[in-house]
Amino acid sequence: MAGQHLPVPRLEGVSREHFMKHLYPQRKPLVLEGIDLGPCTSKWTADYLSQVGGKRKVKIHVAAVAQMDFISKNFVYRTLPFDQLVQRAAEEKHKEFFISEDEKYYLRSLGEDPRKDVADIRKQFPLLEGDIKFPEFFKEEQFFSSVFRISSPGLQLWTHYDVMDNFLIQVTGKKRVVLFSPRDAQYLYLKGTKSEVLNIDNPDLAKYPLFSKARRYECSLEAGDVLFIPALWFHNVISEEFGVGVNIFWKHLPSECYDKTDTYGNKDPTAASRAAQILDRALKTLAELPEEYRDFYARRMVVHIQDKAYSKNSE
Repeated sequence: MAGQHLPVPRLEGVSREHFMKHLYPQRKPLVLEGIDLGPCTSKWTADYLSQVGGKRKVKIHVAAVAQMDFISKNFVYRTLPFDQLVQRAAEEKHKEFFISEDEKYYLRSLGEDPRKDVADIRKQFPLLEGDIKFPEFFKEEQFFSSVFRISSPGLQLWTHYDVMDNFLIQVTGKKRVVLFSPRDAQYLYLKGTKSEVLNIDNPDLAKYPLFSKARRYECSLEAGDVLFIPALWFHNVISEEFGVGVNIFWKHLPSECYDKTDTYGNKDPTAASRAAQILDRALKTLAELPEEYRDFYARRMVVHIQDKAYSKNSE
């Protein structure tokens, strides 16, 4: 159905057993309430984080506009002491700034060496480890990363997908999250893992006419909420107020399926990357044909892919 808007279900008091047996196999987003996350939801104020995080240097995104675009890179990377980042991100107007007095800040924590190390809040911010409990819904050997996120009020992140399952823990503040099914990928105008459509609330349908066909799943997150985002589900996040979140990523597939150089959890599985390379070579071969023949055999290839690779399961 064109323009279909659907709420993300919310459930309270879900046990690990119930989640793994009845909910996880559905591979759909879900907001979990009442999970024991420790004292972080009350302790992690801007002042507390500034004090505990101290002067540790962090690399951040700085944008002059609220809608961040990773494709056109409408932001700059800068470095700030952690305590200054927290205080600036909590402000609406800044006395000190890089671009403008109302610029927006976004922290996505990194490993010690981002080329080799994954983010883990327990290692990068050890003084905060005792404040937060990770939901124990997956095996320890499946753990991939825990990503600390801090956002200015109004900041909107681009629509993208990740290749691993994750819990988005809303520690403080409020977020609106809009998600799109992997099966609607053809309507999202993708470049790599990201959508070209920035304004998902008022899209340019003359430029992106198919976007209106994408089913939209939406939820609001407040302190203590945990959003389950299955791998490959597209998500777009707006921070409605200054807030802190933590993503817990874990491996849904066997470890050997993932790119061993991936420290962010967003590189396609190795088999998918190989298949994409083979497809590129096939397309170059088709280009040797006249247009009439190229069109015909391309359509045959699409039908063959749909028949052999598309899931027969209905959502």
